[in-house]
Amino acid sequence: MKPAVVLVSGGLDSATVLAAARADGFACHALSFAYGQRHAAELAAARSVAETLGAVEHRVVPIDLSAFGGSALTDLSLAVPEAPTAGIPITYVPARNTVFLALALAWAEVLGARDIFIGVNAVDYSGYPDCRPAFIDAFQQLANVATKAGVEGDAFRIHAPLLHLTKADIIRRGMQLGVDFSRTVSCYQADAAGRACGRCDSCRLRREGFGAAGVLDPTRYQ
Repeated sequence: MKPAVVLVSGGLDSATVLAAARADGFACHALSFAYGQRHAAELAAARSVAETLGAVEHRVVPIDLSAFGGSALTDLSLAVPEAPTAGIPITYVPARNTVFLALALAWAEVLGARDIFIGVNAVDYSGYPDCRPAFIDAFQQLANVATKAGVEGDAFRIHAPLLHLTKADIIRRGMQLGVDFSRTVSCYQADAAGRACGRCDSCRLRREGFGAAGVLDPTRYQ
């Protein structure tokens, strides 16, 4: 089994990606971040997901993006919007996926892995710029000019298997792969027990996805 680094946030998208990578025959090294987010429930969910979906190991790396703020997910003085907003919402965390993929790239090079998986989606999403195909393509190009392995011809590949799927499609795929979505947390402002608010944009997309997929929503709400 080839090694791969899989970014695991604790949400349903990354759980599905981890299951898909395992089904494709990769030995998955799961990577999560304590980045100063509003709650730690998603990290507990990430640990549960990594364990139940057969990750070789799971690491949680601390990085404090709250030192910069600029997002309702890392600055408690900013309210999480509970209604749709125009443009890129304030829940966007500046450069988050760039930072996450850079650290995943570093670990992958050490492991001898040349495959990195991320659960970004550009269909049913909040409009974040670092979830678009152009970003994934650009980062893959960067990976192959910024690393010893890349410049020596041992190329990296950034996998984003959910990029063009609807949320309903992702849920159906996860169900086929045996993902227990009750273990996942997607809410931007979940409580300490991992119960969702049911009002934020992430909760809305998740709830609509289960409805469109015709699957019972296992989310625990406050």
